[in-house]
Amino acid sequence: MGSIGARVMVLAGVLATLGACSSIRESRGYVSDNVLLRSVQPGIDNLRSVEGTLGRPTFASQYGEPTWYYVSSVTGRKPFVRPRIKTHGVLAVKFDDAGNVTSIERSGVDKVVYLRPNGDKTPTLGRERGFLEDLFGNIGQVGAGGPGGGPGGPGGPGGP
Repeated sequence: MGSIGARVMVLAGVLATLGACSSIRESRGYVSDNVLLRSVQPGIDNLRSVEGTLGRPTFASQYGEPTWYYVSSVTGRKPFVRPRIKTHGVLAVKFDDAGNVTSIERSGVDKVVYLRPNGDKTPTLGRERGFLEDLFGNIGQVGAGGPGGGPGGPGGPGGP
């Protein structure tokens, strides 16, 4: 009985380890329904019917021809690892000035751009300050009355 119990414990440990390494799926953005997406037709639908069928867009264009974008992604990640895009879709519904659908464009993961930050620092304008300068840089600055600018001086709150 001792070796069977040991085997069961080892098997339970292996199953627990495999379960911990499984991928976690997360849906992000618009949850698309292919039947609804196919029901929107250029020349037939307008702003109101698209909103009634698909809902409010993820975002709308601010410039150029009026376009509504529906963005959806499904990512998968393993514990302690950055998420990877499994599927990605963008539906762009373009409208004319009267609000009628003129075209529908679909794009996928082929248009995704992966950005990699450059180092651990964000470049900023201005001067470089050290730790001690940050710590002690304002000593004597608060309430210091300089020529023409301090309290009681010309132009100050208590001055002439």
